[in-house]
Amino acid sequence: MKRKSSRRKKSPKIENITQGILKILKSDPDKTFNYKQIATKFGVNDASSRNQIIKKLAQLAAKKQIEEVDRGKFKIVPNINTYTGILDITSKGSGYVLVEDLENDIFIPNNNLNKALHGDEVEVYIYRRKRRGKSEGEISRVITRKKNEFVGVIEIQKNYAFVNIQDPKMYTDVFIPKNKIGKAEDGDKVLVRLEDWPDKADSPFGKVIKVLGKPGEHNTEIHAILAQYGLPYEFPEEVEEYANKLDTSIQEAEIKNRRDMRNILTFTIDPKDAKDFDDALSFQVLENGNFEIGIHIADVSHYVIPGTILDDQAYERATSVYLVDRVVPMLPEVLSNNACSLRPHEEKYTFSAVFELNDKAEIKNQWFGRTATYSDARFAYEEAQQIIETKENTIPAEISLTGKTYQADQKIADAVLKLDELAKIMRTKRMRQGAISFDKVEVKFSLNESNEPVGVFFKTSKDANKLIEEFMLLANKKVAEFIGKQNPKKTFVYRVHDEPNDEKLAALQNIIGRFGYKLDLRDRKTTTKSLNGLLKDVQGKKEQNLVDTLAIRSMSKAEYTTHNIGHYGLAFDYYSHFTSPIRRYPDVMAHRLLQHYLDNGKSAAEEEFEEKCNHSSSMENLAASAERDSIKFMQIKFMKDHEDEQFLGVISGVTEWGIYVEIINNKCEGMVRLKDINDDHYIFDQEEYAVIGQASKKIYQLGDEVYVKVKNADLIKRHLDFTLLGSRNEIE
Repeated sequence: MKRKSSRRKKSPKIENITQGILKILKSDPDKTFNYKQIATKFGVNDASSRNQIIKKLAQLAAKKQIEEVDRGKFKIVPNINTYTGILDITSKGSGYVLVEDLENDIFIPNNNLNKALHGDEVEVYIYRRKRRGKSEGEISRVITRKKNEFVGVIEIQKNYAFVNIQDPKMYTDVFIPKNKIGKAEDGDKVLVRLEDWPDKADSPFGKVIKVLGKPGEHNTEIHAILAQYGLPYEFPEEVEEYANKLDTSIQEAEIKNRRDMRNILTFTIDPKDAKDFDDALSFQVLENGNFEIGIHIADVSHYVIPGTILDDQAYERATSVYLVDRVVPMLPEVLSNNACSLRPHEEKYTFSAVFELNDKAEIKNQWFGRTATYSDARFAYEEAQQIIETKENTIPAEISLTGKTYQADQKIADAVLKLDELAKIMRTKRMRQGAISFDKVEVKFSLNESNEPVGVFFKTSKDANKLIEEFMLLANKKVAEFIGKQNPKKTFVYRVHDEPNDEKLAALQNIIGRFGYKLDLRDRKTTTKSLNGLLKDVQGKKEQNLVDTLAIRSMSKAEYTTHNIGHYGLAFDYYSHFTSPIRRYPDVMAHRLLQHYLDNGKSAAEEEFEEKCNHSSSMENLAASAERDSIKFMQIKFMKDHEDEQFLGVISGVTEWGIYVEIINNKCEGMVRLKDINDDHYIFDQEEYAVIGQASKKIYQLGDEVYVKVKNADLIKRHLDFTLLGSRNEIE
């Protein structure tokens, strides 16, 4: 690959001299420059060029854009049209800088990016202000790189190599010197680290740090997804070694420091393929007729101690990552699947929220603290659902209480049925208070032994799922409330969810109007009520997944913070994450803080925990992106085996370059490019969410049902292209 030379030719007139001088001065804002140093930076030394620089320096000083701090020595004037923000690169290669204090983003042409990359924190200089608040600027300095490791395919030449980066927001390839290619072979997918970007180089210089494999192969692509987001897929040897040496035996001396609840009926309800069981429920009827219900959570903080390499690793990961074919755990297996997993017929250390509820699901008493529990039985959601639907336990199980063995049928069936009854009361109350019911359909794959997708199915939430959900919500809410209401105020980790943006709700209203739905946006109560009505009305209809997705996108993002603003989607004033410490680090922090305050400790350092909250939110977003990419990869893999079939789909998006179609029976989404629709020339109509044929006036609009066929299923780029066969009316 031939590399361009960026050396400037000598010229009687220096191009972009103003921006060039400002860029030089901003590159080192604390240093002074004279005209000779600036001329050297420009690569010029003739008298005409030097005179142009001297003249321009005087003009910029007169405009107070720069200052002459000593005779003939100049430096930049700080904060004149200069801002700090985050760079967002578009698919066309230009960018926008998002600045907190500015209403509008600053547009950055491609030639003014000045080696800044997507997500970098940058300093930007606005050189042109347009009408309606729009501005155009130039990156003057990269403050912090968002990332310096990228995934791509290597092309090896005789004396060097280039890595073509997979990320569409990465506008440059990476130059690899011959001695930094490592064991990579031509065409391999690799992970590369940026090491330098010389002034006159078109591409950054890098080093291959890992060979991921051959593009398109299953493990290569899954590892590439993790590497792309900086997510590890194995633990460092020293962390595994540390975890394996932990004493995970249950000691009577430790149980004496806890509330012993081993003799109370306790069981878990989880997905049938679950390997780690974070939570269990205990149930007993009290003498006064009320019910004592314990929400028991694995006591991860007993084993994961601050300051250890195990804690450092858990914090760095911050979350488990759930890909289609595997889980990348936050904790080593000895903890996640064994010591901290509430497996049936095993004693465990737990952290519990215990509530006394009456028949109306009203809380009469509550208790929080460390416990010892024994799980009597383990149920899959399907088995618990069967108990709820048949009112009896047809699942053979035995439980062992206080040394005696009982047939579990009626005992557990009664507990499950009463818990279901109470959960439904709590859910009804929550919805009445303004909670939003997002029961989005999850796409799941049936995989064979080689992890190849052989089928697609949809996971929906039934009563058994909602039973567990309500009691987990109860524990999370009440733990947060218990600490949040203390006076004086104490630092805690909250899970917050801000109110939705009015503009996004208005945009949602416009789109769903195409399907005949309407939202009432007068106030919070009418908004949440009509949103719930919408989500209920679309269930089972062709547009359900589209509407569900758009409704979720109209909401603010939930995040972790020490600054409580409540949770809009759940309609809770106080909410935290307490119930999944095996897979979420914020839950570990919540456990530690709760115990600290139960021990009458002083308020923890807010700044320290806020930083940890920000890191946890960031890692959660990366994990979610990796999970989405793995689903997309598996969908494309599935469709590759069905290239000769025609599918009925619904138009789920319309853009200037094509229409997106989601197949109804498997939720796989692909694109029909406008240039590939041969019966007419189609133009994008933004107002109508449609493309319209110029001659025929034929319309393909958001929500229309069409038949498509696979044109190209690209596993490497993770892109699915369809051929449009026609509308449903035309074909049928």
